[in-house]
Amino acid sequence: MQNAWRLVQKRKLSSLTNPLFIEGLPGIGNVGKVAIDFVIDELKAEKVYEITSSSFPHSVFVAEDNLVELPTIEIFRKKTKGRDILLMGGDVQPIDEPGCYAFTYSLLDLLKRHRVREIITLGGIGLADIPKKPKVYITGNSKQVVDAYRRDMGNAVERSLYGVVGPIVGVSGLLVGLAAQYDIRAACLLAETYGHPMYLGITGAREMLKALDRKLALKLNLKKLEREIKDIEAEMLKRVEQMGEAPAAGTFVKGRQEVNYIG
Repeated sequence: MQNAWRLVQKRKLSSLTNPLFIEGLPGIGNVGKVAIDFVIDELKAEKVYEITSSSFPHSVFVAEDNLVELPTIEIFRKKTKGRDILLMGGDVQPIDEPGCYAFTYSLLDLLKRHRVREIITLGGIGLADIPKKPKVYITGNSKQVVDAYRRDMGNAVERSLYGVVGPIVGVSGLLVGLAAQYDIRAACLLAETYGHPMYLGITGAREMLKALDRKLALKLNLKKLEREIKDIEAEMLKRVEQMGEAPAAGTFVKGRQEVNYIG
C-alpha cells in the first residue's frame, strides 16, 4: 500500500491455493460488517494484514482498557479444503472519493500479488421500514459471474436487482467495478435492511450468510446469530425511536418505498 496507507503484515502468507477474497466493511445497517465479523469468528481465521491510513476518519476509539485505538481495516486468512479464503473487515471506510479509489486500487494490487482470482463484497440496501424477511440480491462484473452465483445460491437470492437499488457507494462497489481491470471476477451480495444510521441489520446479515454458506459450504452455525437477533434489534429499535430521526439522507423513491445503499 502506498502514500496514505500503512500496511502491516502480521503473519507470513505462504503460497495460497485458489484464493477467494471476501470484503465486509461498515455501511448501511452494517450488514456487511456484521456478516464478515461472524464468518471471521466462526472460522477462527488468523489475522495476516492490518491497515491504517490518513484517509480514514480523523478519530480514535477508546477501548475497554481506557487506551485509544486507531481505526483499522484487517485482512484474515482461513485455509479450507481446496482453497484459501481471505476475509477483510474493519472499523471504517475511506472518508472521501479519492481515498476510496486509492485504497481500492492498492488493495487490488495486493490481491493480484497473492493471485486472487475471485472477490465477493457484502453490503446493505437501506429501506424506509424494517424488513420482516430481508431479501438478498446479487450483482457482479460479468454476466457469467452473476449467472453462476444465482445457480449456486438458488432461491437464497432474488432473480433481479435492476431498479431496486441505486449506486453502490464505497469499497463494496468499487472493488467489483475495478476488479475487471485486474482480470478478477467479482460479485456483490446486497441484503435489505433498515436505512437508519443507528440500526444494526443482523437479520439482513443472517439472510446474506445463508446465501454465502450455500455458495461456499462454510458450515456456519447461524443459530448463534439467530439467538442474538431479537434482543439486539429490540435495543436498536428503541434507540432509533429515542433519536426520532428519519432514514439516512440520499434515498431515492421506488414506488412507495424509499431505497438507498452505501457500501
